Amino acid sequence: MGKHTSHKKQRDEIIPPKKNKFVLFIKAVYRRFYNFAIIVIRALLDFFLSHKAKSMPPISDPILLESATSLAQKIRTQKLTSVQVINSFIRRIKEVNPLLNCVVDERFKDALEDGAQADMLIKSGRYTEKELEEKFPFLGVPFTTKDQLAVKGMIQTAGIYRRRNNRATEDSDVVALMRKSGAIPLALTNVSEVCMWWESVNTVHGRTSNPYNTNRIVGGSSGGEGCLQGCAGSAFGIGSDIGGSIRMPAFFNGIFGHKPSSYIVSIKGQYPDPNSEEQRSFIGIGPMVRHAVDLKPMLKILAGDNAKFLNLDSPVDLKKINVFYQEHDGGGFMVSPVDRDQVMVLRKSVHHLETALNIKPKQVHIDKFRQSGPIWIANMADNSGVDFALQLGNKEVRINPYKELLKWTVGKSKHTLIGLLTCIAEDNSVQHGSEQHQYLVKKRDDLKAEMQKMLGDNGVFLYPTHPTPAPYHNEPIVRTFNFTYTAIINVLGFPATTVPLGIGREGLPLGLQVIANVNQDRLCLAVAEELERGLGGWVPPEILC
Repeated sequence: MGKHTSHKKQRDEIIPPKKNKFVLFIKAVYRRFYNFAIIVIRALLDFFLSHKAKSMPPISDPILLESATSLAQKIRTQKLTSVQVINSFIRRIKEVNPLLNCVVDERFKDALEDGAQADMLIKSGRYTEKELEEKFPFLGVPFTTKDQLAVKGMIQTAGIYRRRNNRATEDSDVVALMRKSGAIPLALTNVSEVCMWWESVNTVHGRTSNPYNTNRIVGGSSGGEGCLQGCAGSAFGIGSDIGGSIRMPAFFNGIFGHKPSSYIVSIKGQYPDPNSEEQRSFIGIGPMVRHAVDLKPMLKILAGDNAKFLNLDSPVDLKKINVFYQEHDGGGFMVSPVDRDQVMVLRKSVHHLETALNIKPKQVHIDKFRQSGPIWIANMADNSGVDFALQLGNKEVRINPYKELLKWTVGKSKHTLIGLLTCIAEDNSVQHGSEQHQYLVKKRDDLKAEMQKMLGDNGVFLYPTHPTPAPYHNEPIVRTFNFTYTAIINVLGFPATTVPLGIGREGLPLGLQVIANVNQDRLCLAVAEELERGLGGWVPPEILC
C-alpha cells in the first residue's frame, strides 16, 4: 500500500521531487532577468514613442454617449429616428477609422435602409410602445461584430489570408438573434490571425490601434470591436472569447465585456470552429458595451432559448452576496507582476462594495492559479489533426512554418510572426493524452471544484483581467503568458465580466473581471452595474498618442 501511494504521488508531480528545488531556482532566476528585461524594453519604448501624439476627434454628438438601451427607448417613442442614430455612428466610424483601423467591412447603405424600415414600422402604429419593447427590444439600434461571426453578405476572414475574399452566405446564430430583436448590423471589426492571439493584427486588414494611445494594442481577438466601442463608434457589439478574447479587449479599451457560462450562447456561424468538444466548452460569445445597463438585455437576446438557465430577471440582493478577491496569480511562470494601478483599483472596488453594501469581502490565495498557463494550454490540446499550421492554411493546406518564417524575414510571408511562432510552439507543447496532459486536466478539475465550493450560488470572485494596462504593439510576443489571467476562466466554464474602472497613470484604462459560478451570470452583471454606479465606468478617450 505504501509503495502504491508513493508511486501515485510521483505521478501527480509534473517535476520529480528530487529536481523540484533546482528547477524552481532556475525559474526564479529566469523570472528576475525576464522582468528586468521587460522594464528596460518598456523604458526604451516610452522614451521613443511617448512624444508621438495624435488628436482624437472629440465626441460632439450626444447620441454617441447614449446606451443602446436608451437609444432603443428613444427610437420607440420617436424622440429619435433609427436613421438619425445610424448616421451618427457612420459619421463617427468615418472619423476614427483612419486613425485606428478597427472597421474592416461595412454595410452603411443597407443599414440606413433597414433603419428607414424600422422608422416606418414605428410610425405605422401597428404595435404599441409596450409591444415594440417586448417584441423588438433593440428596434432600429445599430450594432457591430468581429470578423469571425457570419453576417450575410459581408466578409468572414478571421484574419486568415486565404479567406480574404470569403463572404458569408447566411447569418451566424447570434447575428440572426440580434436582427430578430430589431437591431441592425452596421460593420465588422478587426481580429487577430485565426482569432487566436491577444493583439489584433493580420495580413488581410493590418493592425488595429488603441483609442487611448495608438502605440498600444487593443487586445484580441475581439480587438477591433473593443476599440470601436471604446471610441463610441458603435452602439453595442458582439465578441467571442476562448482565452480572454472579449475580456482583454474590453479591458484595454475601457468598456464592459461579458463571457457567458459555457454552452449558453450558440457558436453556429463562427469561423474557425473548435477542434473538439472540450474546446467548444471554453468558448463564450457575448456583449461588448460602454454601459453596464446594456449587458443583461443583450445577453438575454444572444442566449436565445438558453436564457432561461440564467434566471437573468431574478433580482440580485447585493447585500447578501459573498465577495472573494485575489490580487495576483501567485507568480505564474513568464507572467508579469500585477501593475500597481491594477492592484489599486481592485482594492478600491473591494472597499466600495464593503462600504456601499455593508458586506465583508474576503481575500483568498488560490495557489493553483500559478499554473493557469499550462492548464489552459493542456486543455486546448486535441487529437483532431487540425493543427495551427492547417488553420493558417484555411484547413486547405498545411503551411510550413519554418519556410514561412524565412519568407517573413524579407517581408514575403502572408502570415504574422506570432502565427508562425504559434505553429512551432504547438509542435513542442503538451500533447493530448500524454501523462502531463492528464495531470493538467486533473489540475483544472481540482481548481474548478475548489472554486465552485467557494462561490456556491451566491458568490463572486474579483480578479485582475490582465496584469498590466494595454501594452505597446508587438509587446505581447515577449509577454506571451499574461493572457492567462483570463484564459484560466475559460477552461473552468465560469461566466466573467470585465469592468472598466477609470484611467491610470499612463493614460490607459484600468479594470478587473467579476467571476461567478456556472450559470450565475446575473451576479457578474449586477456587481458590474454596482461598480459602474459607485466608481464610474467608461471614460471617453480624448488624446491619441
